[in-house]
Amino acid sequence: MGVLEIILASVLLLVALFLVVAIILQDSKKHGLSGAISGGAETFFGKTKGKDVNGFLQKATTIAAIVFAVLVFVTYLFSGILIK
Repeated sequence: MGVLEIILASVLLLVALFLVVAIILQDSKKHGLSGAISGGAETFFGKTKGKDVNGFLQKATTIAAIVFAVLVFVTYLFSGILIK
């Protein structure tokens, strides 16, 4: 295992832990089926979407999920399974 693989694995582990914590800290949206059909009171482009803690956690979770997916793919490439 090379140094680059150890660094990628460490960063991947930190991002995974951040994702778990960020998802647990978010408020649940208990709109049920009525919220899914009518769209709920909150829209995606709401005025206060990013100004509260929950909005920040949603944005951070999205960014962390994208970083996690990219790191998994890069780790897969460097592991030698795809490229020999």
